Amino acid sequence: MLGEDDIWWRVNDASNSIGNLMLHLDGSTRMWILRIAGGRQIVRDRDAEFAARGPLAKSALLARLRSTLAEVDEVLATLNEATLLERRPSTQGEVSVLWAVLHGVEHFAMHTGQIITLTKLRTGSTLRLAD
Repeated sequence: MLGEDDIWWRVNDASNSIGNLMLHLDGSTRMWILRIAGGRQIVRDRDAEFAARGPLAKSALLARLRSTLAEVDEVLATLNEATLLERRPSTQGEVSVLWAVLHGVEHFAMHTGQIITLTKLRTGSTLRLAD
């Protein structure tokens, strides 16, 4: 529904664009699910997620996020009850793997809501997300 310019539009300088939110979702999901829950090595520059101003095509943003979510599926498929209860270091201190997974999901949902709101602002229309 959105053009390339809409992806990088900001309500104001203190707000994030959809592009920033997508970069942030990719980075935070990689950190919480892939690194903490999955034990994978990742490189993340959180400040760059919010500093970006484009141009990065929406197709590239979607491809990047889809690739991360495919890796997330792999990690989640390996988790068992014992692993979910393991405690691991994070930016929030030591957390259980289960907490990291739930936090990753909650964080993703919150920013998805922001993306939906920004899309409605830019298009002036309602979104049909589910029947």
